[in-house]
Amino acid sequence: MSPVIDVHTHCLTEAWFELLQKHGGPRYTVKSVTGGLRAIHLDGAPFMTPLPPMFDYDLRLRTMNEHGVDIGVVSLTCPNCYWGGPDVSLRAAQIMNDDMAAARTAHPDRLRWFASIPWQYPELALRELDRAVGAGASGVMVLANVGGQPLTDPAFASIWSAIDAKALPVLVHPTAPPGVGEMDMQRFQLTASLGFTFDTSLAIARMIYDGFFDRCTKLKIIAAHGGGALPYLISRMDQCYDNIPACREKLAVRPSEVVPRIYADAVVFAPEVLSLCIKVFGADNVMYGSDYPHTIGDLPGCLRRVNELPVVVRDRVRGQTAQRIFGF
Repeated sequence: MSPVIDVHTHCLTEAWFELLQKHGGPRYTVKSVTGGLRAIHLDGAPFMTPLPPMFDYDLRLRTMNEHGVDIGVVSLTCPNCYWGGPDVSLRAAQIMNDDMAAARTAHPDRLRWFASIPWQYPELALRELDRAVGAGASGVMVLANVGGQPLTDPAFASIWSAIDAKALPVLVHPTAPPGVGEMDMQRFQLTASLGFTFDTSLAIARMIYDGFFDRCTKLKIIAAHGGGALPYLISRMDQCYDNIPACREKLAVRPSEVVPRIYADAVVFAPEVLSLCIKVFGADNVMYGSDYPHTIGDLPGCLRRVNELPVVVRDRVRGQTAQRIFGF
C-alpha cells in the first residue's frame, strides 16, 4: 500500500486560544455547551470545540502510529486568525505558523503544515505568506468565508495571485456561515452537522461561477469534507448554468467541467458518500483526511473507508495524490 497522508488535521496552541478569548469579542466568545465541554461561539452559536489532543503533538504522533498514518498536514482550524484587528490577527497567524514550523522541524518525517494568514489585511497577509513559506509551509489554509466576505471578493485578488504564483495547495475549510444567529444554528449545534458543509459548498460554487479557476491555474484548491454538498449538487449547478443567464456571466463551460480542477478530502462518514465524492471529483483528486482531533473527526474510520476502495483508487487516495500535489 502507499503511504498514508492526512491532509485535514488540526492543531491549536494555548497562546492562540488565550489571544482569542482576550480579543475575539464581541462576536467570538467561549462558553460551555451541552455535555460539559467549552466551545467557541460566533454570534451565540457554538461551532468549534477545542479538545486536549489539539494542543499535544506527542499524543498526535502516538495516534498516527496506532492507526497507520505516516504524515499529517496540520492546520489551524476555525476561526483561524480573522478577528481582533490587524495587529492581533497577524499575531494569531504568527503564533500558529511558528508552532507548526517548529513541530515540522522536530518531526520532519511525520508532520507538514498549512500556513494561516490574515486575509482581511492583504499587505500583512502577503508578508506573512512569504514568511511562512520560507519557514517551510506546504500550503495555505483559508476559511470558506473571511469575516463574512466571500473568497472571490476583489479585496483578496492580490493574495490569490501570490498563492497561485507559488503553485501552493490551499485547503478551503468551513467556518460558521454568515447568518448563524438568524438561522438559529445554536439549537442542536447545527453548525457542525449542516452549517460547515453549506459554507464550503457556497465558497466553491462561487469560485466556479466566478471563473476563479481560469484566473488561478497553478494553485490546487482542496475542498474540505468531501467538497461539502457539491458532489450531490453539481448536476443542479449545471442545470442552472444551462437555464439561468446569470450563471454564465463569467463561466464559459458547465460547472461539472471545472470540477476536475478541484481536489477534495475524504472526510465523509459513509462508503457510499466517499464513492460519490470520488466519482464526481475523480480518483486522482481525492485525498485522505481525518479531521482529527475534532469532536466528529474520525481518523480510523475515514482510513478504513479509504482502504476498502479498489486497490488503484485506494492508493491514490491514501497518499499518492497528496505526494504529487504537495511535492512530498
